[in-house]
Amino acid sequence: MASHKAIEGKTADMVPVKRALISVFDKKNVESFAKVLTEFKVEILSTGGTARKLKAAGIPVTMVKDYTGAPEILNGRVKTLNPHIHGGLLAVRGNKLHEEELEREKIGLIDMVVCNLYPFEQTVAKGGDWNTCIENIDIGGPSMIRSAAKNSNYVAIVSSPSQYDDIIDSLKKNKGCTSLAQRKKLACAAFTQTAEYDTAISNYMKKNVK
Repeated sequence: MASHKAIEGKTADMVPVKRALISVFDKKNVESFAKVLTEFKVEILSTGGTARKLKAAGIPVTMVKDYTGAPEILNGRVKTLNPHIHGGLLAVRGNKLHEEELEREKIGLIDMVVCNLYPFEQTVAKGGDWNTCIENIDIGGPSMIRSAAKNSNYVAIVSSPSQYDDIIDSLKKNKGCTSLAQRKKLACAAFTQTAEYDTAISNYMKKNVK
């Protein structure tokens, strides 16, 4: 079976961060990080509790539901699973077809995702029952992380609060841009995180499904 061919586009080293999506479970230092983004005139998209926390800190936020025109539904199970999010993350820049489709569907580019995941392993460790553990399997988060990481030629994926300081230093050094080397490094960390997350879920399933 033939694999997919690479999609032609233009890869730049420095990509200015103009729009970022922030949706995190672990909200440690998220306000201070977002404040730095606003200093570089970055438009911030956000969801749920993250958006409320940022707004309370006086940070301008566009709700994802307003950006996409689709409401958060099913007790928050569906927030970011939308072409206006994943199209903006996965588009190959400089590719004529992709740019035409974005324009036709009125989809804007997203240059950074700040996302960490529901605490599945912690829920299991605390002795959560099956339904509670299942509810703590993140769906939208890993999807955004993987989309952003796959498109690291253009998009920076920030998957842990421990990365904030390095990102801030980079933005200040590079006048609001991320570098290709940094984006690839972040993508590597992100795919490692989602692989470990899925392994934990798989191990739980194998142990508890007879």
